[in-house]
Amino acid sequence: MNRARRREIFERLREANPHPTTELEYGNAFQLLVAVILSAQATDAGVNKATRSLFRTVRTPRAMLRLGEAGLRNYIKRIGLFNTKAKNIIGACAVLEERFDGKVPDDRAALESLPGVGRKTANVVLNTAFGQPTIAVDTHIFRVANRTGIAPGKNVMEVEQRLLRLVPEEFRKDAHHWLILHGRYICIARRPRCQACLISDLCGFTGKNID
Repeated sequence: MNRARRREIFERLREANPHPTTELEYGNAFQLLVAVILSAQATDAGVNKATRSLFRTVRTPRAMLRLGEAGLRNYIKRIGLFNTKAKNIIGACAVLEERFDGKVPDDRAALESLPGVGRKTANVVLNTAFGQPTIAVDTHIFRVANRTGIAPGKNVMEVEQRLLRLVPEEFRKDAHHWLILHGRYICIARRPRCQACLISDLCGFTGKNID
């Protein structure tokens, strides 16, 4: 895919959705961090159902520590891997209190030092909470980047690095959200909705579902 076509794709995505953001519900950077940890191998809708009541009372790492691992499990027990996630979140809260004065750091290395936080989670927090031009490659972005030809790659890191290099700078901060939403609702895994796609004429996918 050439530069002009890639730019046109992001111009159309921006025109359709000028201010994209995550579908996770949160009130501050700490709640976003918790929600993103919970979202691994879970849907945003499922996470939101659990966190609506949780976040009414828990807004800080200290409050989460007071709730404790068992208390947290009661809120998130319908989310996959809830035992491991509860343990990691309580561990992350302890580190936030001990090392970061209870605040979520805006630094990748610091974020990745927290239990349960890998590169993808750190990228989401850096982008959504702090406005940094990071791109968290999940299954949706990986599929869209490869299927369309925007930034094909054999693995998550390769796709991330190519997106950071190939997406024009003015679109980079919002590219993460546009691509996730496009993959979640239009460029779905089975039978992509090509007829409803606003970039279908620019896409390099040879098996387009257009009747």
